[in-house]
Amino acid sequence: MKFLFRIYNRYFAKDRDLADRLRPVLGFTPANLAIFKLAFSHKSSTTTDKTYAHNNERLEYLGDAVLGTIVAEYLFKKYPGSDEGFLTKMRSKIVKRQSLNKIADRMGLDMILAEYNNTRLSRSMLGNAMEALVGAVYLECGYKATRNFVIRKMLMNHINIHELESYDDNYKSQLLEWCQKNGQTVTYKLLARYKFEKRDRFKVAVIVDGEKIATADDFNKKSAEQMASERALVALGILSEEDIEEHDD
Repeated sequence: MKFLFRIYNRYFAKDRDLADRLRPVLGFTPANLAIFKLAFSHKSSTTTDKTYAHNNERLEYLGDAVLGTIVAEYLFKKYPGSDEGFLTKMRSKIVKRQSLNKIADRMGLDMILAEYNNTRLSRSMLGNAMEALVGAVYLECGYKATRNFVIRKMLMNHINIHELESYDDNYKSQLLEWCQKNGQTVTYKLLARYKFEKRDRFKVAVIVDGEKIATADDFNKKSAEQMASERALVALGILSEEDIEEHDD
């Protein structure tokens, strides 16, 4: 039955343009186009089509859980001699918001988001859509096919696993270690909490020995602290812009 729906969606469905956009991303034409369209519907966008008036947050929640499980299993098998701490750090590097934003951008999800939302796109919307897409693939195909999609389409194509092994992306920890070595104190201050695109957004500052060194905004407070720490490391001359750009590419 799915085969017939996939043929119909490819050639005859009203949303066959979406099917065309998704085929190179997924490797197949979806049978349930509605669930994939929902994956790209951000809550800040309004629509006159009441069928899709809800947003992708539930799919994002599901995709986050499925993605975390698949990455954990992948790392568990790839590194049979590694301890829990190493595996946890590696999983965090892969599934963190910044990584998912990059993967989604490289997979061309920004073009699909722009097509199905009438709001200004933010960087975080890419990562949200990436998780929602994983959730949609899981509902369409089940765990085994979703695992293949995550490993082959996401990890193998867009993540350098071996580079991540030695790369320390915990900027907050790096800054704390530097301050301890140099006899300085580091604290974080919440400067503002405000609404942006109907979501809470946090602005935090990094304060070293009483001096504000850097600030950053994000939808997640911990992420904002990491971003501010990264900027502080650059401002203090501990990291260079080239170091950051090398790992952002």
